Amino acid sequence: MLYTEKVLDHFNNPRNVGEIPDADGVGEVGNAKCGDIMKMYLKIQDGVITDVKFKTFGCGAAIATSSMATEMVKGRSIEEALQLTNKAVMEALDGLPPAKVHCSVLAEQAVKAALADYYTRLGIDPEPLVGRLSPSCEEEGPCCS
Repeated sequence: MLYTEKVLDHFNNPRNVGEIPDADGVGEVGNAKCGDIMKMYLKIQDGVITDVKFKTFGCGAAIATSSMATEMVKGRSIEEALQLTNKAVMEALDGLPPAKVHCSVLAEQAVKAALADYYTRLGIDPEPLVGRLSPSCEEEGPCCS
């Protein structure tokens, strides 16, 4: 399986790894059974994502897509972050092998899950703003192995 230089770079040198202890929103997607779990932490000030960190348990593509997704939403407004798509993450990485496309879906879902948590903490129903989140990667096809 061939990975692009950008995928390898984000796997070998992931950006924004870690936790934000006082995060304004935390989202976790995936499940242990499939082997991929992404946890995203957001710090939000005046509607802008001022900091973002992630912890991912999974394959190289899962780590690379998590890293790229954090780079794509950091410094952006919530509205801009909600526009993030798995396709945009894949394009930013110059592509993924077909068997790893679902990793980019998990990265998109992790950002949206963290934003949903942010809205929930504010007492706002997140579904009209964020959309319905799938509970695990099982709905997205085969998982990384």
